[in-house]
Amino acid sequence: MFRPHALAPLALALVLASSSAHAEKETFLLDKNHTQIGFKVRHFVSKVSGRFAKFEGTIVLDRAKPEDSSVEVRIEATSIDTGVPNRDKHLNSADFFDTAKFPEITFKSTKIAAKGKDAFEVTGDLTMRGVTKPVTLAVTANGFANDGRGGQKTGFDATGKLNRKDFGVSWNATVDQTTMLSEDVDLEITVEANKPAPKPAAPLAAPAAPAAAPAAPATK
Repeated sequence: MFRPHALAPLALALVLASSSAHAEKETFLLDKNHTQIGFKVRHFVSKVSGRFAKFEGTIVLDRAKPEDSSVEVRIEATSIDTGVPNRDKHLNSADFFDTAKFPEITFKSTKIAAKGKDAFEVTGDLTMRGVTKPVTLAVTANGFANDGRGGQKTGFDATGKLNRKDFGVSWNATVDQTTMLSEDVDLEITVEANKPAPKPAAPLAAPAAPAAAPAAPATK
């Protein structure tokens, strides 16, 4: 005997699967007060740290299929900060970033691959000093949290390495047969990003008042 209720679990599963497949992607914006885009480069026998103070970025996140997510970041190259003004002035010059000609550094992801629980490889095109090269970052996802105002936060830690000469940043000096700076640069990035609370729906407009009836003609 055909029993319609026997198909109920299958129907529910199909509905849930369809809902998951069509889940909307979420857009998070980098929180500039809690994000740091930093780097380290060897100077003789130690490493000097720096960061970029001005940037903006967007993460389009698919929680169900992280590989379908994406990230874009734009950095003001002139905002480089190593804590030493004279060094920062040199880094802005044509010897290094040549920020007068190339004021922006950009990164746009091209591939995201899962590498374990909360671990990913994010590959993207990095454009610096007018040169675009692929760079891969090892990323750890730190989860989600409510912000107490109806929105949400998500966070990531990312590390990577690049050869600065690949991007035309080739200045160096030699002292007693020892090079001052390494070619390799370590990237160290900490991200906190925000998804604002949804805006409340606009109130329905009040219905228009009916038009006034025309005045009756005057009688004699």
